[in-house]
Amino acid sequence: MRRTLLLATILAALAAPGLATASPYVKYGVQDDAWLEYGTGDDGTVADRAAQLKQMGVDVVRLTINWRQVEPRRGVYDWSIPDAALKALHAEGIAPLVTLWGTPRWANGGRSQNWAPKSKWTFAAFAKAAAKRYPYVHLWTIWNEPNQRIALRPTSPKTYVQQLLNPAVIAIHNASPRSLVAGGVTAPRAGSGGVSPIDWIAGMKAAHARMDAYAHNPYPLRRGETPTSGGCDHCTTVTMATLPRLLRAVQKSFGTHMRIWLTEYGYQTNPPDRMLGVTYATQARYTSDAAQVAYQAPRVDILIHYLVQDEPNVGRWQSGFYTDTGRVKPALQAFRFPLAIRSRVRTRTVLWGQVRPGGRQTYKLLRYDGRHWNAVGGKRRTTARGYFTRTVNAKKGTRYRIWVPSEHTYSAILTVR
Repeated sequence: MRRTLLLATILAALAAPGLATASPYVKYGVQDDAWLEYGTGDDGTVADRAAQLKQMGVDVVRLTINWRQVEPRRGVYDWSIPDAALKALHAEGIAPLVTLWGTPRWANGGRSQNWAPKSKWTFAAFAKAAAKRYPYVHLWTIWNEPNQRIALRPTSPKTYVQQLLNPAVIAIHNASPRSLVAGGVTAPRAGSGGVSPIDWIAGMKAAHARMDAYAHNPYPLRRGETPTSGGCDHCTTVTMATLPRLLRAVQKSFGTHMRIWLTEYGYQTNPPDRMLGVTYATQARYTSDAAQVAYQAPRVDILIHYLVQDEPNVGRWQSGFYTDTGRVKPALQAFRFPLAIRSRVRTRTVLWGQVRPGGRQTYKLLRYDGRHWNAVGGKRRTTARGYFTRTVNAKKGTRYRIWVPSEHTYSAILTVR
């Protein structure tokens, strides 16, 4: 009961003016550690980049604190890199979601940082130190994608719970009673030598996991998979298209009170990724569709888009709102002003959308007639949290977008399919 009340208190605080929310809790955010912490050379300071995120309507920013980097020797800390980013986010009123990851050599016998520490107390001490240093951080996740061998060894739910999750949850709660700590943070599939997210959840239950939320990264796994279709029907993988599978598994193992955080999600674009990328327009559509899926899903409180800007190496990630040279993709406007189809029966179509960064906003719904964009019903107002729904009669191929007077800009275009 106490932790439930804390959850309500923190989520209410996140819903304060300037931080848009959904129905009733979901927060939309981004993760791009490299861009936020270091920039690309021509986008100002970390404070400038935090201000840019504020303008985009970001509710929450996920940031990784690398234990190995911060505590290279036991008891010797260098917080300079996370200090700058977290202080900049705090100054803008953006809620940080901090992930703790990466074991120092001194804690795991000289192995690589994906090996668990030999003693749970070393990680607990680091988690406590982080929570005490950043009293304004109230959202935490422990590790990232531990169900894959590349991220955690031994790749075992028991190791994860006993050596990392439970010690950190206790330490953070003791140091920061208002904080919420999510566990799991699973990849959508096992990968080589790993464990599927469904089996990982069951394994965490068997190991008596303690946490306030279950986190998952529901990336698509198939070419052509959308946020609502194309996922594997009979697999133990979990993507956005098969999100109900995650909701059922978490509820079965941890009960109806357990919240869900979707901590990494995005679609790469072509160009430049000719193998896995979708078109810029498709990325924008999927960005809006995913926002609507999260809004409608029960118990989902957070959806994080990965990345802000494409990585220059084409072999890495090109899921940003900007290209590596800074060119804006339509997905940026889809993130700021998502517009999606909520339901459709014949031509009767219910549109769902949001104007970020929240608050009661004026907008116009526009329809394209082949030559001009015309207003549908004049100016309207969103809810207090920036949401709206509109029912229209629309044939396939009809195009819509919204105009936001306060921002002097348009959303991305939605084409009825």
